[in-house]
Amino acid sequence: MLNKNTAIKIILKNIDGPIISANGHISRNLYSVKDLDSNFYMIGSMGLASSIGLGVALKNKNKRVFILDGDGNILMNLGSLTTIGILAPQNLVHFILDNESHESTGGQPTHSNKIQVEKIGKITNYTVFKIEKILELEKVLKKIRKMKGPIMILIKISQKSKIGRRIEIKPEAIKQRFSKSLKN
Repeated sequence: MLNKNTAIKIILKNIDGPIISANGHISRNLYSVKDLDSNFYMIGSMGLASSIGLGVALKNKNKRVFILDGDGNILMNLGSLTTIGILAPQNLVHFILDNESHESTGGQPTHSNKIQVEKIGKITNYTVFKIEKILELEKVLKKIRKMKGPIMILIKISQKSKIGRRIEIKPEAIKQRFSKSLKN
């Protein structure tokens, strides 16, 4: 099983484009690994990274848009998967870091070991990959470069990862710099 920070580093090494990251530890870890103007860090709004990512993808069809989500977040907003599946944005890649817990709020179980998000992804029109090892992730990231979305990459990660530092950018500034990066 991968460590969250390792998975984020590998993803960042292999992608180029705007990232909408889920609230809590995922945004904090992304911020700590590599802060970019094209990273939209969710501050609150649990479960809505997928909805915001869909909107960004639909309005920016010339850019590949990446969502960095968690199992707890996507289970809070399963309806977004059906909407993404129906609208089928070809430029959307949805990563789900699955540690089977709401790590940011104390580690309560999400039950993603029983409610298999990857199966929901398949029936909602995603091309789905489930990853458990570093080499699998690297291979899939190369494979998807020429594939059309929506693509879901569910990555099983360990529960206790080092928590990134708090995001020191105000929400308004996050929005402004992200919006500006989309124009480039």
